Amino acid sequence: MSARSVAIVLGTRPEAIKLAPVYVEMQKREHLDPMLITTGQHREMLDQVLDVFGLTPDLSYDIMQHGQTLAGVTARAITVLDEAFEEHAPEIVLVQGDTATTFVGALAAYYRQIDVGHVEAGLRSGDKYSPFPEEVFRQLTGEIADLHFAATEKSRKNLLDEGVDPAIVFVTGNTVIDALHTTLDKHPSLAGTAFEWLEETSGRVMLVTAHRRENLGVPFTRICTAIADLVKRFEDLTVVFPMHLNPKVRGAATELLGELDRVHLCEPADYVTFVPLMARADLIITDSGGIQEEAPALNVPVLVVRDTTERPEGIDAGVVELVGTETADIYKGAEELLTNVSTYARMSGGGSPYGDGRASERICDALEYAMGLRDERPEDFVYQPGKQG
Repeated sequence: MSARSVAIVLGTRPEAIKLAPVYVEMQKREHLDPMLITTGQHREMLDQVLDVFGLTPDLSYDIMQHGQTLAGVTARAITVLDEAFEEHAPEIVLVQGDTATTFVGALAAYYRQIDVGHVEAGLRSGDKYSPFPEEVFRQLTGEIADLHFAATEKSRKNLLDEGVDPAIVFVTGNTVIDALHTTLDKHPSLAGTAFEWLEETSGRVMLVTAHRRENLGVPFTRICTAIADLVKRFEDLTVVFPMHLNPKVRGAATELLGELDRVHLCEPADYVTFVPLMARADLIITDSGGIQEEAPALNVPVLVVRDTTERPEGIDAGVVELVGTETADIYKGAEELLTNVSTYARMSGGGSPYGDGRASERICDALEYAMGLRDERPEDFVYQPGKQG
C-alpha cells in the first residue's frame, strides 16, 4: 500500500510549535507521507522554531512584507498555497489554530476539493472581534474542515453545538504539550542565553508577554501601568518582558516601561529558551493563547490580560485567571498571587487541562482511522487534574 500524502501548512511561530510534533510523529507512520509547507507569515520567529525541532520545509514561501495588512497576507497566501496544492495534490491538508495561514490554507484546499483537517478545532470566544481576527479565522476554518481535532471536551462540545457530525470530531489534547515535553526532555536551561542572569536572581520573577491587536492602544497602556505599579509595590519583583516584533508593541512598551528599574525589555526568546524562562517565572501575565496552555504544565500561575478567552478549561481548573485589561484588575490579580500563599499554591498545582503529551499520536491515529488505514477509532483525551503536563 502506497503512503497517503498529507500537506501540513503553517506560517507563524505558534503554528510551528504546535504542528512540529505532528509532523515528527507522522514521519514515523508507514502509511502517511507528510509534506511541510510554510508561508512565512512570521518569517524570523517561524524559522527559530523550525530550527529547534530540526525541520526543513518541503515548500517555503516568503509572503511577509513590512507593514503588511490582513488583506495583503490573505491575498499572497492564497496565491502560493493554491499553486502548491495544484502541483502536489495532497490527499488531505492539515492546518492548525486560527491564523491567516490557517484559514487561507483551508480555503485554498477547499477550492481544490481537498479534505481539510483542523488541529486545535472548536475554540470559541463568542465575540468575533475578540480575539481579532482569530475568532473568525477559526470559525471559518471549522466550516470548511472535514476532520476536527479538538484539544478538549469543551472544544468538542462547541463543535457539536454548531452542528458538526460527532463522527468527524476527535478529542486529542493539545499538541503544544507534546512540544513542551519534547523540549523538556532536552533539559533546557538559561545558561549561555541572554537570560542567564535570572539564575542568580533571588527575588521573584514575573514574565510578561502582550501583543494581540485588540490590546494595542489604551488596553496596552493599562497593562503597562499595572506592571509599573507592581514593580513599585514589590521590591523583590523583577519583570522580564520579551517584546513582540510588532513595532507598535515595542514602541509603547519602551515608552511606558523602558526607564523602570527591574523591568527588562528584551528580544523574543527562541522556543527552547522560552520554555526554561517560563519555568523560572513565579507568575506570568500574558494575552497569549499558547502560554495559557503551557504554563500550567510547568506549575506557573497565569493571569490573562484579555476580556475574553477561548480557553476556559484553565479557568475552570483554577490554574488560570482572566483579569481583563483594566489596570486595577491586573494589579489586584497579581497582588493576590504575590501575597497569598494558599492562592498561589492552588493556581500552581493543578497541572494543564490541555494535554498529556500524546496529542500528536492521537491525531495521526485519527487520520489513519479516517483514511481507512486502521479499524479502531482512537480514544479521546481526558483531563485528570494534577496529572497532566
